[in-house]
Amino acid sequence: MNGAHATTCPYCGVGCGVLASVGADGAVGVTGDPGHGSNLGRLCVKGAALGETLDLQGRLLQPTLREPGGALRRVGWGEALDRVAGGFRRILDNHGPDAVAFYVSGQLLTEDYYVVNKLAKGYIGTANIDTNSRLCMSSAVAGHKRAFGEDVVPGCYEDLEQAELIVLAGSNTAWCHPVVFQRMVKAKEQGAGPRIVVIDPRFTATCESADLHLPIRPGTDVWLFNGLLSFLFRHGAIDAAFVDAHTQGFEQALAAAEAEAGDPAEVARRCGVQLADLLTFYRWFARHGKTVSLFSQGVNQSSSGTDKVNSLINCHLLTGRIGKPGMGPFSITGQPNAMGGREVGGLANMLAAHMDLHEAVHRDIVQSFWDSPRIASRPGLKAVELFDAVLEGRVKALWIMGTNPVVSLPDADRAKRALAACELVVCSDIVEATDTNAFAHVLLPALGWGEKNGTVTSSERRISRQRPFLPAPGEARADWRIVRDVAQRLGFGRGFQYDGPHDIFIEHARLTAFRNHAPRGDGLPAVPRQLDLGALAALSRQDYDALAPVQWPVTADGRGTPRLFADGRFAHGDGRARFVATPGRAPAHAPDAEYPLVLNTGRVRDQWHTMTRTGKSPRLAGHISEPYLDMHPHDALRFGVREGELARVRSRWGAMVARVRHGGGILAGHVFVPIHWNDQYASDARVGGLVNPVVDPVSGEPEFKHTPVRVEPFPVRWYGFAFGRHPLPTARPHHWTLIRGEHFLRYEIAHRDRLADCGTWARAWLGAGDPDADWLEYEDRSTGVYRAAYVVEDRIEACIFLSARQDLPARQWLAGLFAQDRLDESDRASLLAGEPPGAGADTGPIVCSCFGVGRNTLCAAIREQGLETPAQITASLRAGGNCGSCVPELRQLITEAHAEAGA
Repeated sequence: MNGAHATTCPYCGVGCGVLASVGADGAVGVTGDPGHGSNLGRLCVKGAALGETLDLQGRLLQPTLREPGGALRRVGWGEALDRVAGGFRRILDNHGPDAVAFYVSGQLLTEDYYVVNKLAKGYIGTANIDTNSRLCMSSAVAGHKRAFGEDVVPGCYEDLEQAELIVLAGSNTAWCHPVVFQRMVKAKEQGAGPRIVVIDPRFTATCESADLHLPIRPGTDVWLFNGLLSFLFRHGAIDAAFVDAHTQGFEQALAAAEAEAGDPAEVARRCGVQLADLLTFYRWFARHGKTVSLFSQGVNQSSSGTDKVNSLINCHLLTGRIGKPGMGPFSITGQPNAMGGREVGGLANMLAAHMDLHEAVHRDIVQSFWDSPRIASRPGLKAVELFDAVLEGRVKALWIMGTNPVVSLPDADRAKRALAACELVVCSDIVEATDTNAFAHVLLPALGWGEKNGTVTSSERRISRQRPFLPAPGEARADWRIVRDVAQRLGFGRGFQYDGPHDIFIEHARLTAFRNHAPRGDGLPAVPRQLDLGALAALSRQDYDALAPVQWPVTADGRGTPRLFADGRFAHGDGRARFVATPGRAPAHAPDAEYPLVLNTGRVRDQWHTMTRTGKSPRLAGHISEPYLDMHPHDALRFGVREGELARVRSRWGAMVARVRHGGGILAGHVFVPIHWNDQYASDARVGGLVNPVVDPVSGEPEFKHTPVRVEPFPVRWYGFAFGRHPLPTARPHHWTLIRGEHFLRYEIAHRDRLADCGTWARAWLGAGDPDADWLEYEDRSTGVYRAAYVVEDRIEACIFLSARQDLPARQWLAGLFAQDRLDESDRASLLAGEPPGAGADTGPIVCSCFGVGRNTLCAAIREQGLETPAQITASLRAGGNCGSCVPELRQLITEAHAEAGA
């Protein structure tokens, strides 16, 4: 095996260090890097399974053009780049710079981001470049800028271990950022660790480790934190010296808070929580000086997301809890390089190096540094309005890089119509078939993780290297190089003479230091910024390749800075932080008689974004394998749907179908649907098509957490599933979900028509046409049960199980048959009987994905061995011993087992 390559995980903003090794057989082994400060060797199950996602199946490997009739034609890079540059040039000449746009991604490296942002704003002259980070972190950005004068996270992960109180607001950290969560839990279990308060409408896995859960009504966060501000003031829990010397705007913020949240009883009523619990939270916050408030999408993704952020930051400013160990507001980022993209101006309202488009001085500084022919003169179109402009024909050319907006945007069918109407759609991607790429006129093959070379920045401002350890597949190229070559064809070659990511990083580092200090007498003033990488601007190529993780701002001697604002000086011109008055505002759309339920969306533990990467991993498919609708049992009864059956969810903007489930800690009147599934993995499961397109007026971030919907039955004649070693045509069943296994593809299916001849239909669908193969078959027409298996030379090739009811066999033991070289007689009998051959053969649904431990195995061990703690389960079965993200579920299984024993 080759030596380990130190790189950085490509998933969430935790920014975990990874050691990747390539074996002689080409298999990639992945472990956590114990020397990386963000994770200290830990990885979540998604990071640990990275090696399973690197095959080339489905990769886009060659530039491709879509002909007028829709056919795809493989071409060379020259023809593809000429098509892109020629199309952009024609539209620029005929319609001006604002007729073109770029929609990029937090999956890009900082160097990629820098080059495309420079092309758009400094050479084409448009600020119509936005990013999918708009959908998850832009409210945090806007809140930081209003409060601090700059988009900065003041603290670091170590603060979570040093805190006395951790407030998790709108963050299912146990599932979405499990490595950070385990750092908190470990500190807590060592005795002197923090109390944990979770503020979330749902009882999530994170709540299992909480000391207090506040299940507030969605959209009431501002009232909650305004009430806290009033409580702190009234009870004297303030740092008056800090407020007087280092802030302004307190009186206005307090007046707004007092006006509508001065009475805790009224706050509790409005937020829908118990008064005693509310006061417990308020008292803990007042009592514990070392408090970290960690917030994420549940706060940001709202039509009042920026006000939510500032109402929380106000409480930290009032108490002076910022810039010191164990305290501070902490925005935890959803994507691996959302912060790096913000550093280089990847949002439509920003310039590079934390400067602002609306400031003429900032525009002059950036244009002077770039020596560019022009600079965008006003903010561009944010994500939702950008696609509106495409649909309306104002934007005629759109280049999409590394993201899938037809799935991820709100009102996603509108985005689909926009792309269908657009004159020129260019997509740079690593995957050929996505919901978005179906509309591309030009497809450009990009490098993926393990092939890319550059830097990313984590939620704690830690810059880390992503290093290549795999060769570029096919004709794939780095994103920065693709953009450079188009820029040169557009006539901008002088500004894009880059030979590699090192050149770009050095330029980026120089720009962060340019005019960041005292002016030099040439008429351009200084714009002081915390973002300062000047100490890295002289790195040689070798030093860049060897760059160790470092937190900005970087000091002159190359050291990082874990915490900011320790001196009480902020980035506003007067050096003072701003309190922001945040009057409470209800969500944009209220439920009504037609749409009486509130839809919330979010992630599940083992999947990521639109599954173009995680969908390849059998390990990650084991935990939650298909899209679901989580709803309260009373609501299910009210709307005539039952657990395990399918239901249709409708809003004013669209509809989808998912399987009903309970037990997700959902409040009555609310439903939850995951964001991940799309047309590549399910027949009708794009939840983005339902989400209302209203955005926060400051940040432009959509309201993914509050859309009125209704739920109705989705009646079918039969349910079923099929296993096959090869893909099956998904057009046959009315409803389907695709799940990848170790040696098979699994399809969960349902059909709305009665099958007159199950055997003929099944043979045709499974492709069982070999006359020498065995066709094992069982049918009971009286109960509507059908089972069949297709066996070639004693090796199972496919099987199918159908039933008029939900009483289908367990899937786990069937999956094991596809790992066998041959079936024996007991296996054949079990297939027809629809049950495993012996006790213990069915391990049940996967709970611990790291070690493949199923629910049935865990329940048996808990019951038979008398296991009482997750640590005892780990000692017995290893479950929970790696990333720890299944520990909350282990606790739940222990509780259920004790309840059954005591019944």
